[in-house]
Parts: sequence; C-alpha cells; structure tokens
Amino acid sequence: MHQSARTVAAGLVGLLFGVGLIVAGMANPAKVLAFLDLAGAWDPSLALVMGGAIGVALPAFALSRRRDSGWLGARFDWPRASQIDRRLLMGSALFGVGWGMAGICPGPALVLLGAGVPEAFGFVAAMLVGIGLAGKLWPAR
Repeated sequence: MHQSARTVAAGLVGLLFGVGLIVAGMANPAKVLAFLDLAGAWDPSLALVMGGAIGVALPAFALSRRRDSGWLGARFDWPRASQIDRRLLMGSALFGVGWGMAGICPGPALVLLGAGVPEAFGFVAAMLVGIGLAGKLWPAR
C-alpha cells in the first residue's frame, strides 16, 4: 500500500486514541494522580480503562502474531529481547517516577499539547530531551 495511505491511517488511529484518552478522562493529570493516591481519595477508573485496553489488545496481538505484516502492508518488527535487564528496569523506574510526579505519560501529553495546555509544553520538551539523551547515552543494540 502507498506510504501516504499508511500515514493517513496512522494519523486516524492516533486521533482515535487521543479521543479515547479524552473521553476516558485519562488526559487529565488530576485523574491519574488520584489513581496513584492509594492512601487518599483513590480513583480506580484508570485501572478499569487499562483493563478495557488489555481486553481489546490481547486478541489483536494474538491475531497479529500469526501474520508477517499489517493490513496496510507494513512488516511487523516484534521485539527480540526477552530478558529483564538493568536498562529496562531503569527506564521503567524513570517512567514511573515521572508519571507519578506529573500525572502525565507520553500519549496524554500529546493530547494535552494539542489542546494547548501550558504544562504539556514543558513536559513534551523534557520528554524529547530525555529521548535524545537516552539515544546518545545508550544507543539501541
């Protein structure tokens, strides 16, 4: 399939994902922080959204594992790493600390950026700097 059709499809899927984040309230940092506040006014709705996402993703991944490429012809490039190493643990910890401090992760950050939320600009800038530094300090294997 033509590259422009893939780009349009990716844009539409990204838009659908962003709308889903907004409808579910997951682009709201206060809602995310309320989920992480186990000792206070805990809000379990994030767990329900994640459970719903897992319920949709598991069958889709199971089906895609049987194919060499997607519906639009792009070849699947599945991760080959199978070990839990220091790099994975450090990245996961850094992501978790950042998420817990800001209540924002990369997907909702882009939604908030598109909505013009001022805090999103600083978050996305810091995220891009972090991605750039990580690429320089720890190149892909």
